[in-house]
Amino acid sequence: MSIVAVGSIAFDTVSSPSGRVEGVLAGALTYFAIAASYFTQVRLVAVVGEDFGPEHEALFKRHRIDIRGVEHAKGKTFRWGGHYLENLNEAKTDFTELNVFENFQPRIPAVYQDSQFLFLANIHPNLQAQVRRQMNHVQLTGGDTMNYWINRTLQELSETLKLINILLINDTETKMLAHDASLPRAARKVLAMGPQVLVVKHGEYGATVFFREGTFGTHPFRAPALPIEEVKDPTGAGDSFAGGFMGYIASQEQLNREVLKRALFYGGVMGSFAVEEFGTDRLQSLTREEIDARFQIFRELTHLE
Repeated sequence: MSIVAVGSIAFDTVSSPSGRVEGVLAGALTYFAIAASYFTQVRLVAVVGEDFGPEHEALFKRHRIDIRGVEHAKGKTFRWGGHYLENLNEAKTDFTELNVFENFQPRIPAVYQDSQFLFLANIHPNLQAQVRRQMNHVQLTGGDTMNYWINRTLQELSETLKLINILLINDTETKMLAHDASLPRAARKVLAMGPQVLVVKHGEYGATVFFREGTFGTHPFRAPALPIEEVKDPTGAGDSFAGGFMGYIASQEQLNREVLKRALFYGGVMGSFAVEEFGTDRLQSLTREEIDARFQIFRELTHLE
């Protein structure tokens, strides 16, 4: 099974109490793709600039990630800079340079059309909808969004949510989208907008999956986060979580409540690895044995059968 993933590839400059890095290959799609590649085939649709060279392509190729859908445009690749103080849950943005990403128009290669899964990373809801309509045959579509789109493009986002099966957002975004301070009520309201499944990320406190009534059961399921001794760079944790979650689902023969529960844990596993080093360094060096060993720790913490 393969996943087509659409979103941003970027170069990040990040500082935290653990240090500083400049111009490391990152972006939502990069974290997602590397995390998901340990479970299934990943195919990317993105845009990069002239500063994206063979050494960056090699990173994706080492993980057997298909980059035939990555467009090379004149100009610079999307760049973001931020820093973390003592509160590692919140990044302070220093600069955002959209560059070639500003005019990104996703184009799905014909060779991607046999993919069974689609993930729409954090981009404009209209672009997400365009991609989804280009791939009406997919079995399952996952999606992400953020407060920027909720505040500025709510109408467009509402239409896009009707095309998404699984939405992955954090608790603040869930409450903002539903205009409700109660997370359980907010989750029900978001599910009524279209998705069958809502995954709410709580950062260092884990994640909760909510189900629309009549799909995978009525009761939500909560997975904790794994305590990490030193968090160096939280930037890609949520995207790595999404990669582990969607990648595991794509590796299974069927989709049911138990698969979704395990996917929640594998998402937590990949997010926990991502924060241990700056950029994607830790994700790049993983083995499947390390991933499964950490999943086993989650099982023991929660008595997951």
